[in-house]
Amino acid sequence: MRVTYFQQAPYRHLPADFHTRHPSVVTTPYFTYVEPRLMQQDLLAFVSEMMHAAREGFDGVALTEHGQSSYDVMPNPNLIAATLATMTEFEGLKVAINVLGRSLGKSREPLRVAEEYAVIDCLSGGRLIAGFPVGLSYDANQNAGIPPILTRERYFEARALVEKAWSAREPFAWNGKHFKYPQVNPWPRPIQQPKPPVWVPGVGSPGTMADILGREDTYVYLSWFGAKLTGPRIFDRFWQTADKLGRDRNPYRLAFLQVVCVGESDAAAERDYAGHVEAHFRNGLGSIPPSGLMMPGYTERGGVEAVMRDPGDLGLVARIREAGFAEMAEAQVVIVGGPDTVAEQIEAFARRFNIGHLLVMLQLGTMPEALTRQNISLFARHVLPRLRDIWAKEGWPELSWPAALGAGTPPQPAKTAA
Repeated sequence: MRVTYFQQAPYRHLPADFHTRHPSVVTTPYFTYVEPRLMQQDLLAFVSEMMHAAREGFDGVALTEHGQSSYDVMPNPNLIAATLATMTEFEGLKVAINVLGRSLGKSREPLRVAEEYAVIDCLSGGRLIAGFPVGLSYDANQNAGIPPILTRERYFEARALVEKAWSAREPFAWNGKHFKYPQVNPWPRPIQQPKPPVWVPGVGSPGTMADILGREDTYVYLSWFGAKLTGPRIFDRFWQTADKLGRDRNPYRLAFLQVVCVGESDAAAERDYAGHVEAHFRNGLGSIPPSGLMMPGYTERGGVEAVMRDPGDLGLVARIREAGFAEMAEAQVVIVGGPDTVAEQIEAFARRFNIGHLLVMLQLGTMPEALTRQNISLFARHVLPRLRDIWAKEGWPELSWPAALGAGTPPQPAKTAA
């Protein structure tokens, strides 16, 4: 199993009663709450924590894109990804640089996305994983002003342009419906040819799953609202779709993101993390109005039908701001406990649903840097070694992983930490 450290970049200093005073985290005026020096502190801590994870032995570091957002202040993740690519290259840390977004559905400059990704791949020596999400509805349709009904067709055209720009041997013109370039000839091109590995985040739409499987990319399920509630629906749907399309059940077709909090013991974990977990979901992700996730026209027909048949796809989303820590832990919104508890839950989940790539989110909301580093180190030293061997005996080739980091062969079993 490949295990990647994932982090968002929240503003960590919102007041505890924020959720009682504001209906939406994405519409709150910036200057109402933000102290510029604290914003700088948080962004520097973000980079420091990502590098700490790289040094602790994770297979990759991952970040994503959100515009006009306090829970993830990352309007262009390529800025930080380039920094991480350079720092890890100088230190000889052979980790994947996994950018789970540039949101092509909202982009007005897809050629720039192609160029920026190519720079990161060159800086890292061919370690980029290129994420191509459609983009959250509120971000694409509200923040960027893209009509919901056009979001997906813009996405598919932008992706086709990016991939051709990476591999074309001669300059070419692009005269599409949404994007027009008299000449496309980007410098540099990615080291990985014809393209870097591609991961596509999704929330369960059958059409998205089918498209990803058809392209031999990796599907990333971002589980925010209760993996125990949503996982059986989403993962069974994914593998059933794979069966229908004649794809094998290689676990590396599937990546799963889980919030995790590791303590010295179960009791210590609850003591250390409960308040931060509740603050994150009440004042961060839980403060995205459900209407902003699926604006009319944004979701494809198959996705709407799936939700109508089974609203359980959305887990605790409707009441996440009111849920307490115990309820969130029970639903696996967060997996929390001592190393044994955490490892057992993750291994059982991965084996049950055939998951080859795990992304773990070990910082959230108000969690300070010292506690985040503790969480990273406890996971890396006491949980990660127990996960690496899950698929070692199966012999599955690794899909969607940089060749410079051993793609095509199963990862070597990790040595147990002392």
